[in-house]
Amino acid sequence: MASAEEEIAVKEPLDLIRLSLDERIYVKLRSDRELRGKLHAYDQHLNMILGDVEEVVTTVEIDDETYEEIVRVSSFAFFSNS
Repeated sequence: MASAEEEIAVKEPLDLIRLSLDERIYVKLRSDRELRGKLHAYDQHLNMILGDVEEVVTTVEIDDETYEEIVRVSSFAFFSNS
């Protein structure tokens, strides 16, 4: 259960993001894409600056002969020098 201080600190959705500064976060994008990285900054429009980012793209295809789903996961890492 959250402490009284944590409950007071999260009054609006952006408060939760503020508490995630300098933490690794997971961002779900359109087209089955995901980003994972350390949150350095954000603005009121939810533009985010991430460091040490890993992008994961998941694609699902149907085999023409067996009609089975084929799930492919591609991962790309982008690391900063800081």
